[in-house]
Amino acid sequence: MTQTTTPNTNSVTVDGLLFDMDGTLLDSTPAVLATWEQYAREFNLDLEHVLKTSHGQRTVDNMQIFCKITEPEALAREVVRFETIIVDEAQRLEDEGKQGLVVLPGVVDMLNKLNTATKPVWAIVTSATNKYASRALTTSHIQYPALVTADDVKLGKPHPEPYLAGAKKLGLDPKRCIVVEDAPTGIKSGVACGAKVLAVCTSHTREELEGLGAEWIVDDLTKVQVQLVDGGVKVTIA
Repeated sequence: MTQTTTPNTNSVTVDGLLFDMDGTLLDSTPAVLATWEQYAREFNLDLEHVLKTSHGQRTVDNMQIFCKITEPEALAREVVRFETIIVDEAQRLEDEGKQGLVVLPGVVDMLNKLNTATKPVWAIVTSATNKYASRALTTSHIQYPALVTADDVKLGKPHPEPYLAGAKKLGLDPKRCIVVEDAPTGIKSGVACGAKVLAVCTSHTREELEGLGAEWIVDDLTKVQVQLVDGGVKVTIA
């Protein structure tokens, strides 16, 4: 299918959509914050700097960059520990009646529509490991046709490999897809893979997302409508 844009409108027809997970589909901010606070104490980190720059990157990359862990076995253990703490912390918050893992506005309606397609037209491409992503998505009751995690790629965002892998898993040309992202590293990854990028201001300000190559920037996914057409997806941005 040829990607087409309707003149004088914010509508585009593509073959598929590739979504980031944390910050785009789910909000795990309180649990992630609590986890980084623990790591900041253990590894004497500049918490403010970490929170500004870590989002959207693979845990394995963050452990190397911020915690200076390089030994492969130790690195693997720390990745599991970090992501387990996030999910456990989210569950603790839920048990206390607070926000744990929350599906972001507009996500449920959009994914429900996409899931009625006769063949998969969307995938999740996350910097999280398969163990964490699977648990988080199950907890949030999100049913997905295809998933690419940190375990599936050698190079994480902002490298294009994750989104190239997502498009390949759907059997689609990335140039005929839209990447939906909330983080600068993810936006750069989407642009680098050749896709059009739709940025959502759910974890960063509009100013932080401008100038990175995103075609559109919206507050959240309530500003976006999808419609299945001729085997593809018509996306309309308000």
